[in-house]
Amino acid sequence: MERYIDINDYTYPLPDHRIAKFPLAERSDSKLLVYRGGEISESRFRHIGEVLPTGSLLVFNNTKVIRARIIMHKPSGARVEVFCLEPHMPADYERALAATGSGEWSCIVGNSKKWKEGYVEINFEHEGREEWLRAWRVGEKGREQVVRFEWSVKLSFGELLELLGRIPIPPYLNRESEEIDNTRYQTVYSKFEGSVAAPTAGLHFTPELIEQMQGNGFEFGEVTLHVGAGTFLPVKEQNATLHPMHTEHFEIRRSTLEQLLRKHGSITAVGTTSVRTLESLAALGWRIHTSGTPYADRVIGQWELYDIPQAFDGRTALDLLLRYMEREGLDRLKCATQIMITPLGYQFRIVERIITNFHQPSSTLLLLVAAYVGEDWHRIYNFALENDFRFLSYGDSSLLMR
Repeated sequence: MERYIDINDYTYPLPDHRIAKFPLAERSDSKLLVYRGGEISESRFRHIGEVLPTGSLLVFNNTKVIRARIIMHKPSGARVEVFCLEPHMPADYERALAATGSGEWSCIVGNSKKWKEGYVEINFEHEGREEWLRAWRVGEKGREQVVRFEWSVKLSFGELLELLGRIPIPPYLNRESEEIDNTRYQTVYSKFEGSVAAPTAGLHFTPELIEQMQGNGFEFGEVTLHVGAGTFLPVKEQNATLHPMHTEHFEIRRSTLEQLLRKHGSITAVGTTSVRTLESLAALGWRIHTSGTPYADRVIGQWELYDIPQAFDGRTALDLLLRYMEREGLDRLKCATQIMITPLGYQFRIVERIITNFHQPSSTLLLLVAAYVGEDWHRIYNFALENDFRFLSYGDSSLLMR
């Protein structure tokens, strides 16, 4: 049967002045819309521990945003922006960011008409010496360019980005990144570099709030999903199911899987990236059930979870994953996911509740929200618009509980 979602059914008017261009002075001062069993109310994010059931497990995405935008110039002086999306060679983030001397990345190139051949460069001073970073276009990868970087300084590529790069704030903010973005476009628990966009639902948490909630019996777990620029891609097809979902790489430790199994039925995903990671585990569990390995394919397909029988539940999936890891002597699982969570009868198997910001009209993230709350997404977004909630990455938050 052909899948069909009319993306025009998942749009709403979002005036530009409702988009939060800068973060609030205090992270946890943001508003919190609470959706509980169809009822909608308003609170402040710092009170979220009074709204969530005590003892819940909250799952963070601990990825860290890299300074992925580099402003370079041709020897002629023409300005070219190179936006590093994901490593090409070496292909994993850890080795690519630790590389010295050279490396290749898949990039979006701004002002690419000015860069047909030759190299672009930055000349800079480091510890009293003149150094350089140069880049050449060496291939194409779909809509992206494969760019080879070489540099003279004895620093890793990650250190070089920290020195020369800029935080890639979302395009809809319509401004250049500023000093405040270097700290506020990161969660307080970010650890592992690799994202080009922040998992923004977590931006509202402070160390004090986390400590207070832990003291009140809440548990916290962590996954790592490196957020790609594809998260901002608009759905251009009228039939949203024809939208090709981007691939994002994730990692989860055995200790977190043990937490998830123990707290199954009381799991709150902090952000859509945590939702995608946690729900992808059901696909890996089903693969073990049917073929003995979670790695029948390295990427979880866009519609793979829709083909799993309804009777196969999250607890069973988590148990199978833990047994597999114990058998194989693994302390973590690594995979990539393309899953698209939509209102086409998607069955949530791991996630019980969702903390998330307010998303762009006609986006895959809004489809995910609609998959969870159904047609009530209209009521939720109307309430937010009518009650002066701030929207998108630096905006306010919502807690969704069915």
